Amino acid sequence: MLVKVFAAAVQGIDATLITIEVNSTRGCMFYLVGLPDSAVKESHQRIISALQVNGYKMPTSNIVINMAPADIRKEGSAYDLPLAIGMLAANETIQSDKLDRYLLMGELSLDGSLQPIKGALPIAIKARELGFEGMILPQQNAREAAVVNNLTVYGVENLREVVEFFNGNQELASTIVNTREEFYARQNTFDLDFADVKGQENVKRALEVAAAGGHNVLLIGSPGSGKSMLAKRLPSILPPLSLGESLETTKIHSVAGKLGKDGGLISIRPFRDPHHTISNVAMTGGGSFPQPGEISLAHNGVLFLDELPEFSRNVLEVLRQPLEDRKISISRVKCNVEYPASFMLVASMNPCPCGYYNHPTKPCVCSPGQVQKYLNRISGPLLDRIDLQIEVTPVPFEKMSDICPGEPSVVIRERVVRARQLQQERYTQVPGVYCNAQMNSKLLSLYARPDERGLALLKGAMTRLNLSARAYDRILKVARTIADLEGSESIQSAHLAEAIGYRNLDREDWAG
Repeated sequence: MLVKVFAAAVQGIDATLITIEVNSTRGCMFYLVGLPDSAVKESHQRIISALQVNGYKMPTSNIVINMAPADIRKEGSAYDLPLAIGMLAANETIQSDKLDRYLLMGELSLDGSLQPIKGALPIAIKARELGFEGMILPQQNAREAAVVNNLTVYGVENLREVVEFFNGNQELASTIVNTREEFYARQNTFDLDFADVKGQENVKRALEVAAAGGHNVLLIGSPGSGKSMLAKRLPSILPPLSLGESLETTKIHSVAGKLGKDGGLISIRPFRDPHHTISNVAMTGGGSFPQPGEISLAHNGVLFLDELPEFSRNVLEVLRQPLEDRKISISRVKCNVEYPASFMLVASMNPCPCGYYNHPTKPCVCSPGQVQKYLNRISGPLLDRIDLQIEVTPVPFEKMSDICPGEPSVVIRERVVRARQLQQERYTQVPGVYCNAQMNSKLLSLYARPDERGLALLKGAMTRLNLSARAYDRILKVARTIADLEGSESIQSAHLAEAIGYRNLDREDWAG
């Protein structure tokens, strides 16, 4: 008897339908074809044990299983459940009349219980797109898949529940998630707030400008000056995620298996802070079986690189292309996948090896050559792509002991949201551009043209600081954001002066 069961394979952050064809004839052999990897081939032993423990007989006939399309490599253990159901249906242990209405995924334990899988959200989106009535998958992934509306999602604990469901002996309880209610309820929940930060008003202002325009930031200062503390509070002033952004971000984390048992849509912008020992592949994604890297997990959020010069130079250089293109393409011999990587880069570093160059009270023991050598660990092309380079000085005792709270994040966030709304209205007709940091040269000439006084100021800065053409563009983008924060339609010389002031490392006298 020939039956068909439906599953899915995840490629990048999208899913592809996999049709599992099981043919049972006279004989005693077992064949599994369709480009399965080792984990899929090993499913045979897991299925045999799961069936025996749950009181079902392993079919003793000749079984041929084809996983179509045969030119797509099938990876992982998530095909155990559809393979087992297909074998039982081909042996007429299960009624096959409802199999074509559901998409099945799940890894089997030896006792027949189901283990969670990766990529449940993109698979559920594909199931709805193809018109399936429902989806059956492990209970741990049910909330994640139930985010997709117009699709009935059944979370099950073991193989027996699925068999009884198809035989009509048991009803399964569908998982229902009020996506919008949960999403909006959790959007304003932050553990960290700018109200806790004493002093550092100039750095708070710079981070507000960065959040308003989606700009990259480098914080440079001595140990204990508050660089990491400030950076970790940045998500609390970023604009809330839209549903579309949240869905795309959740898909990436679903594919990487980072959602956890609670599942649901990600409602707060991601904040990723990898250790400086991270490898190229872990940062960009890839591997034998490609997975999203840190830059993709930070999509629509913040990638924080603490102690920037301590990162491998190769790791830092691979960031240059994603910072410009806002995506990463990973090419391997057997596949080619593309992951989105639109993130804000926030980095921090000490100014020198000892950490106390330009410190107001502690002397620096490094020679000018050592300071410059330390700074040269960050390449010029990467620094050019960082819009704001801010010096963070230690907070004096008078401000640290001040009991008055600072300006809370919710107030700063309101200004940031207003500025972002102006940008969204401005770029409504431009696909792929949502904030000032994403402007190209054509948009700069339209919306970031300075007046004559501002042009003269910019010319003097370019000549004095010997800035590159990319730095020129970055200054204009930051000035446009400062103007948006003030509600100004045009860029004034004061906006340009502030934007130029955020290029601290471009000053000739900075490193002696």
